Amino acid sequence: MATGAKKAVYPLFQLGGPQLRIFRPNFFMLAVRPGVPQPEDTVQFRVSMEMTKVDIKNYLEKIYNVPVAAVRTRIQYGANNKRNHKNQRVKKPDYKVAYVQLGQGQTFQFPNLFPEKEQDTETRSFDDFKNKYMEREKERQKGDPRRGGVPDWFGL
Repeated sequence: MATGAKKAVYPLFQLGGPQLRIFRPNFFMLAVRPGVPQPEDTVQFRVSMEMTKVDIKNYLEKIYNVPVAAVRTRIQYGANNKRNHKNQRVKKPDYKVAYVQLGQGQTFQFPNLFPEKEQDTETRSFDDFKNKYMEREKERQKGDPRRGGVPDWFGL
């Protein structure tokens, strides 16, 4: 331990006195686009493993002022099918998924961050040309039906 380093000493908290420290939650919540369709009032989050249902509800209501009707959680186990260069199994970490049902009349919809752009005639004509070329190539590379599925390189 360095001799010049001082340890911070905080005064005890006294009721009515100024509080010198601000406590913020050491949690994260990541809104995730669900893989299967969900009701419009349900939002899926990937949360810290230490968070409970009450923590999730308080986090959303106190910090973001979002009315929460119900919280359901599950633990998603990480995949265990990879191997590293020493042929040892490598497991992805587990994570907790929370399904938050919003309050009465509240809905959530993910924003469309990458909307489809209108294609101009030049790119459309290029796409048409590319599609025609690919169809011609497939037709040209199609094998002889009389060979019964045997490739061309396998012959006399």
